[in-house]
Amino acid sequence: MTVDATLTQAAISAGAGAAPRYGAAPRDDAARRAELAAFLRSRRERITPEQVGLPRGARRRTPGLRREEVAHLGAVGVTWYTWLEQARDIHVSPQVLDAVARALLLDRAERSHLFALAGTVDPLPGTECTGVSPALRQMLHQLSPFPAAVQNSRFDILAYNCTFGQLMCDLDALPEADRNSMWLAFTHPQWRASLVDLDATMRVMAAKFRASMAGHLAEPAWKALLARLTEASPEFREIWAQHEVLRPLSACKVFRHPRVGILELTASSLWTGPNPGPKVLTYTPVDDASRERLERLEKLALTGM
Repeated sequence: MTVDATLTQAAISAGAGAAPRYGAAPRDDAARRAELAAFLRSRRERITPEQVGLPRGARRRTPGLRREEVAHLGAVGVTWYTWLEQARDIHVSPQVLDAVARALLLDRAERSHLFALAGTVDPLPGTECTGVSPALRQMLHQLSPFPAAVQNSRFDILAYNCTFGQLMCDLDALPEADRNSMWLAFTHPQWRASLVDLDATMRVMAAKFRASMAGHLAEPAWKALLARLTEASPEFREIWAQHEVLRPLSACKVFRHPRVGILELTASSLWTGPNPGPKVLTYTPVDDASRERLERLEKLALTGM
């Protein structure tokens, strides 16, 4: 295969937004590419297959993930990713770098370093690419019948167990883009009906969202959610205009479920890593009646009845 044919095949594999660069590069570019290649290898080798939900297999010799596994997780071409680790003189789009960062579970500092080495502006600065590991999903499952979920500071629901998935509405039936507690509290009829003190909950959530957004004002995902809420909900527009920030709220939550009745639950939050980011949100019953109703809710969720 000719060089031109090889380059064309790699570009097709990598997807739109990335194109090879021809010609010799200055010495500092070569040094930067070499550092980028070494950084990618080091990040790839530290991730176990189990962390990203892949089988280890009996004959694995590579420390951490294989190159093709990273390419698969990031939905980028294997040849393209291999060339990055070989310090080839290629230009990669921000979208491809974002996919690689997410596949390698980079934290904020590592992600910033990746884009700096690539000489490309990060379209989502400050993004934490930690994902939800299989181990954390298993923990959520083991907490059932207590409702539990992983949620980030933008109120995106990243993972949840069966009882959380049925506590306020059928989360499985929603598209991923709608699995956001802010969006559901202001727009979803069943979710809203489940919140006994809806007005206070909406105000507290909007205040927390404003406080968190102060550190993410330039990020497209935050701006998109704000615009979506502003357009969809007159209640949100009214509350948002009051500029409230982080009102205190009791840890006791009261939910109204159409099948099992009133649930009085205590909310707890646990950070999932050393830096503030996604957290595990859990609800434990205040009394025996709520515990019994949670057990009934778990059975309904598991049987689908």
